[in-house]
Amino acid sequence: MIPEGHPRRRVLGGLLAAGGAATLGAAATPASASADARPGGATGTTVVLVHGVFADASGWNAVTARLLKAGHQVIAPANPLRDLAGDSAYLSSVIATIPGPVLLVGHSYGGEVITHAARGHAHVKALVYVAAFAPDEGESALQLAGKFPGSMLEGALTTRPLPGGTDADGYVDPAKFHDVFAQDLPRATTRVMAASQRPGSLGGLAGPSGAPAWKGLPSWYVVATADRVIPPALQRFMAERAGSRTAEVRGASHVVMMSRPDAVVRQIDAAYRATR
Repeated sequence: MIPEGHPRRRVLGGLLAAGGAATLGAAATPASASADARPGGATGTTVVLVHGVFADASGWNAVTARLLKAGHQVIAPANPLRDLAGDSAYLSSVIATIPGPVLLVGHSYGGEVITHAARGHAHVKALVYVAAFAPDEGESALQLAGKFPGSMLEGALTTRPLPGGTDADGYVDPAKFHDVFAQDLPRATTRVMAASQRPGSLGGLAGPSGAPAWKGLPSWYVVATADRVIPPALQRFMAERAGSRTAEVRGASHVVMMSRPDAVVRQIDAAYRATR
């Protein structure tokens, strides 16, 4: 078991949750398949929503429902949550199957993943960060998490050792899940979320970032002003550094895409309209 205070226990103080993938204008299809026809012969823009630690693709359900209602196709691939390089490679393989333009949207640790996975894909047009990490080269979530005060996550973590005893998976203590992770959702909802949360490997999620895609792509950012996981001051710092067009959601918890889905959809739509 990794002891209290060990650096690997602190890494998840910055790595977080919720995702899937959504499509604007066309369903994502394998590269070998024919793309859906669109006026002028163009394909639709696919919006890929990427979750992070302590949740799964269902965290995007409220956003997805609104996209479906507006007539967009929706898919929700799972983020493996094993290590940054592997998770990014997996997402990159998904992106490679999409024939038309792509918008990448990441929540929490999912922001790190889209920052890596976008590289090498000319059809990725923009990045949208939702209470997410947007690291620069050489930074880790562990380093960023300690840059500003305000996170309550470190004291809420519990661990379960992985085979071999050299690493462990991190979870949010169910007794603290509501107050730390999603204080603006009903407790009945957060009890279910806590029971079904997906952990992240502490050692695997500590890897340093490579060259960030936000240096070459336009980006948007949703700041959750009552986030108790990634401090709002850190979110603002990363958004400003990346040159992101920012929207602040007052009183929103870390899971702003669940509690304030309309605000998140507006930022996704802004990115879509600006890059179509």
